[in-house]
Amino acid sequence: MDFETQVVLHNLKKSVEVIRRQLDIEKKHARLEEIQALVDSPTLWEDQSSAQLLLKEKSQIETSLKEFKELSIQLDDLIEMIELASKGGEEEAMKDLERDLLSLKEKIQKKEIECLFSGEADGNDCLLEIQSGAGGTESNDWAMMLLRMYTRWAEIYHKFQVQIVDKVEGEETGIKSCTLKVMGKNAYGWARTETGVHRLVRISPFDANAKRHTSFAKVFVSPCIEGEININIDEKDLKIDTYRASGAGGQHVNKTESAVRITHLPSKIVVQSQSSRSQHQNKAEAMQMLKSRLYEIELRKKEEKLNAARNVEDSIGWGYQIRSYVLHPYQMIKDLRTGHEVGNITSILDGDLDSFIIATISSNF
Repeated sequence: MDFETQVVLHNLKKSVEVIRRQLDIEKKHARLEEIQALVDSPTLWEDQSSAQLLLKEKSQIETSLKEFKELSIQLDDLIEMIELASKGGEEEAMKDLERDLLSLKEKIQKKEIECLFSGEADGNDCLLEIQSGAGGTESNDWAMMLLRMYTRWAEIYHKFQVQIVDKVEGEETGIKSCTLKVMGKNAYGWARTETGVHRLVRISPFDANAKRHTSFAKVFVSPCIEGEININIDEKDLKIDTYRASGAGGQHVNKTESAVRITHLPSKIVVQSQSSRSQHQNKAEAMQMLKSRLYEIELRKKEEKLNAARNVEDSIGWGYQIRSYVLHPYQMIKDLRTGHEVGNITSILDGDLDSFIIATISSNF
């Protein structure tokens, strides 16, 4: 076994031990025993809401313990196989094991990052909204590229489920706006640092003179509301409009005003939904979106107070440019908050975003 591999294995063992402490594995086992005793009680379902929350907590703890156990076993097995292959001089086997080692290293790194998800909503599903900036066709196309990037990131790299809640097509190409619901463990924790302005520099495919253009799009991420969280909204603070849903055509499109737009007057937040043929369902979906946006504002206020107490500057915001994607005259994607940059633009636009997200989350701790 070469020295470099020894160092990697040593660091991974340290990382697994850090994860054990951060997850507080022993405490989780004790809590699971407590919950199991409550679940076995014949009075469990006398309070259905409490029972559901208890079962959800049980499932989360079981998943966490299972994932940690699997990581530990995988590392122990890999160490044993590398030692055997190294002693036997099996070069081909070592090449395969080195690939397995790289894959396990990425898994452990992701688990370390997930241990940093300490926010009250980090474990929730989330809404990810994309809005094209000024510039018409150019910005609409850039917004569509971001939609593809985030969809692939969620579905391929994290196995999250993605649902389009609302989508407004551009006149010629691309999209003016789109809202995705991203569903999966820690979806909000992983996506929340993507809020901000994303800038693209490229030779325009829509310019006959092949000139360089700069386009902007905004991304906003808010947590879906779960459990006992209450967001009170006064009906008199709402302006509700209905309109005909846009789409690719068909017998159900543009015949009834099923799409719903809600404006929250005090905050000036606007949400809309046209994913259902039912106006009632679209209104309910739009209200949930509004609650998520208001909930995110409350979380941000809490975070700002915490950062003020810790003397940490929070520069992430709706109008703040966070990342630059330069396709011409050179190729480079750079995060303006952390300085992290990647030259392989194709992989990033294909959804391989985690290095940027991990760098941002890690910089806050």
